[in-house]
Amino acid sequence: MNDVNIALLRGINVGGRNRLPMKDLVAMFVEAGCEEVRSYIQSGNVLFRSEQPLTESIPSLISKAIQDSFGYQVPIITRTAAEFGEVVRANPFAIANPDGDHLHVVFLASQPDPALAESLDPNRSPGDEFAVLGREIYLNCPDGYARTRLTNSYFDTRLSATSTTRNWRTVLKLLELAEATES
Repeated sequence: MNDVNIALLRGINVGGRNRLPMKDLVAMFVEAGCEEVRSYIQSGNVLFRSEQPLTESIPSLISKAIQDSFGYQVPIITRTAAEFGEVVRANPFAIANPDGDHLHVVFLASQPDPALAESLDPNRSPGDEFAVLGREIYLNCPDGYARTRLTNSYFDTRLSATSTTRNWRTVLKLLELAEATES
């Protein structure tokens, strides 16, 4: 059977700007050939199974479907359930903050250039910490994500990347759902 994959869409809302009902999003994945499709919360998290060649084209297929149906572009980043497990195990801030209240993960569409990652300003948002590990950036924002200057826009610009961020509880729940689906 095909592995479980997780798609993370950036900037999706149930109301207001970039409105996209999750039932419509799930239908788009099914129409693209995915199986066992389900969404988690109303902010663009989708679990699905598909053949490997299709999995690699899902971001562009779904992005085009959203553009055609709703008239706006949405960055989509995918990871396998196994990769999500690695993301959880690699979080350098999880031990010091086991409840995860201030933790977030920035998911990058591709591996950043090491020189660009090294050039990120560690003092950009005093009190906040970040660590770039592979295609993820781990954030510890004690004053809350709403107050940090470590935003998708900052990382996208500085790393010439596309990113989307999830809070730690969402990351853990997506992994839990993916593992339950694999069983």
